This record gives sequence, C-alpha cells and structure tokens, in this order.
Amino acid sequence: MLKGIDLHIGKCEFVAIMGASGSGKSTLLNILGILDDYDEGEYRLDGTLIRNLSETRAADYRNRMIGFIFQSFNLISFKDAMENVALPLFYQGVSRRKRNQLAMEYLEKVGLTEWAHHMPNELSGGQKQRVAIARALITQPRIILADEPTGALDSKTSLEVMQLLKKLHEQGIDHHRGYTREWCCLSGRKDCTHKGRSDRECRVERRL
Repeated sequence: MLKGIDLHIGKCEFVAIMGASGSGKSTLLNILGILDDYDEGEYRLDGTLIRNLSETRAADYRNRMIGFIFQSFNLISFKDAMENVALPLFYQGVSRRKRNQLAMEYLEKVGLTEWAHHMPNELSGGQKQRVAIARALITQPRIILADEPTGALDSKTSLEVMQLLKKLHEQGIDHHRGYTREWCCLSGRKDCTHKGRSDRECRVERRL
C-alpha cells in the first residue's frame, strides 16, 4: 500500500526508486506502468490522467507511451532477437519489412547486430537484457520502466547494462525520426520509499 506519495518526474530524467522488500516499489512501478489501478489521488502521464481505464485503452497507452525492461527479460523463446525487438511494432500495425528494419537499427544501438538471428537460448544473460532494452526503445515511448534490470545478471554484466542504459539516456536523440526522446528509466535519481511512503519532497503533479 502506498501513502502520501507526491512525486514529479520530468522529461528526460533518469530515476531510481529504492527501498526494502515490501516498501511499495513494485506497487508504484505497476501503477506507473498502467498495470494496476489506484484508489485515491491522481497519476498523470505526459499530461494525461491515468485512471479507471478499460483494458483496451490501458493496453494502447502501454504500447504507445511506455517501454518495459524486466529482470527476467521476458523474451519469446521461439522468436530470434530481431523478431523479439520488432514485436511491439506488430501491435502498432507496422509492416513486417519496416519493423524488421527498425529492429536491426535498435540492435545496432545495443551492440547486437551480429546476434540478430540468434534465439534467446543462444544468448547470454547480458545479451538477452540488451535485446529487452532494444525492444523497450523501439516504439519511442515517453517513459522507460526498468524493473530490477540487472537482478538476474552477474556484477560485471550488471555494470555493462547500467552503463548502456546511461549512455542511451544521455544520447536522448532519435536520429531516425529527429526528435528528443522523453523518457525516464527507474535507475538514477534516488527516490526512496519506506513502508509505502516517499522520503523525497517533490513538486505535486502526480499524487497517489
């Protein structure tokens, strides 16, 4: 349960939400990702009030506005790296040729061009997470939510993945479409939760 959280995350911020087990991190992440609803307060994403959405509308917002990076990668085992990266564009109605072209561009960004046609069981943990990062970015979302993105990785690979996330954040420009990516990765500014309460005072714009 979350109580008294006043949190504003601006465009292009790089944020970490930290706290002990049971402090409400996953609950907050699920609300931000439009996976769970909330009882009181307001959550606005890019100026839009997110509340009591139908499943169809919630799925549409998630697909257009949010990119997810999961601890367990969540790659589809029977699709190769390129197909996994391209999958979100399928749900946006992008043609196969175009989505595969864009998938290759994003695999190049994360240094996996040569692994594009390898299946998930042929990739290391770090490579799987790079595929997941490319998949999260390909739809040009407003926000990136990373749920313990290095939790399943060793310390060396964890550092490499975090360095990649920081590099992608610092670049911030989509050279293909020519505009600044407005995204936030939950991995940089330290906003701590303690027993469901936020320890940081922020401007009141998104109140849960």
